[in-house]
Amino acid sequence: MRRFGAVRQYRSGRWTASYLDLAGERRRAPETFETKTDAEVWLSQVEADLTRGDWRDPDAGAVNFKEYAVKWVDERGLAPTSDELYRRLLRLHILPTFEEYDLDQITPPRVREWRAERRRATGATTVAKSYRLLKAIMETAADDELIRRNPCRIKGAGKEAAAEREIATVAQVDAMANAVGPRWRLMVYLGAYGPMRPEEQAELRRKDVDLDRMTIRVRQAAPELTTGRRVVGDTKSEAGKRVVVLPQFLHKDLRRHLDWYAEKGQDGLLFVGEKGAPFRRSSFGRKWRRARVAVGLPENFRPYDLRHTGHTLATRSGATLRDTMARAGQSSEKAAMIYQHSDLDRQTEVAGGLDQMVRAARRKAVEQANERSGGAEVVRGA
Repeated sequence: MRRFGAVRQYRSGRWTASYLDLAGERRRAPETFETKTDAEVWLSQVEADLTRGDWRDPDAGAVNFKEYAVKWVDERGLAPTSDELYRRLLRLHILPTFEEYDLDQITPPRVREWRAERRRATGATTVAKSYRLLKAIMETAADDELIRRNPCRIKGAGKEAAAEREIATVAQVDAMANAVGPRWRLMVYLGAYGPMRPEEQAELRRKDVDLDRMTIRVRQAAPELTTGRRVVGDTKSEAGKRVVVLPQFLHKDLRRHLDWYAEKGQDGLLFVGEKGAPFRRSSFGRKWRRARVAVGLPENFRPYDLRHTGHTLATRSGATLRDTMARAGQSSEKAAMIYQHSDLDRQTEVAGGLDQMVRAARRKAVEQANERSGGAEVVRGA
């Protein structure tokens, strides 16, 4: 008589096995076996799992993936932009394949097939983001002991190989600032030499600007969702809440903008449209695209890419990695520590270095133009 479980032979000659689980419920093997020995080996493996504490309820993974994934997003407490992104990736790229499956039916081969199909259908960056999301959801399912192991095991599948972005020159930044028009000119400069994200600039207010010290305090952000809804809230990370010291060459532009375009009152928005409405990505986007074409920058050059110019020039002016990350409000576990050690005095030095470099680049451009024309011209803003 067996010490654990029981085996029995069917009339067909095949064997089945069963055992009592921790709750005393009879559990039967999910398949039949060709020999009695095979059935007994399976029982021995179950007994070993129970002894080690590794046994898992065979029905635990019988949870619909779509229901679990939607609940997973709901429970994360994500920022509006991240919440929108995750739900879009689920809707367009993950659920069409997996929504009918239970968690324990999503196997490594099915994940590989899904990824291969997505790579044929859409861009590599979107596939990498979708894979990371699927992997995160299934990792939580494993932590919840609904599945034994995460089926997302493709090495490097979640990494994005982003193309190298073009870095705008000082002359190109100036040209973009002129091309977008006087109302939005400062936004281009703050993107490059702040360097501030568009959603951070969208929520800047008069009280955040200290014209005498040439500083701007970033307190919040107002990203615009694809639905057009403007969402005011926290910056991308805690490091995004910062005081940015601006180079002195921006003094005239900053003063003029406050006098001519900013909303009235200390709580007035720094950037508003012609009719007094808050900054909208859609309306600014049209001006940006026309300006980009006029300047000759590539089609994929975004307002975010202005930040690369600020990073590059700040580094050349002597800024350390901690300085540039603090100016840009970048965060990770390491970046958060770096941010705390770059103080206002050091940021003023970095802004001073930026000021000298931009002025020098502008003087050189004018001198070259004068040499070609044989004339003389005063360097504006130098």
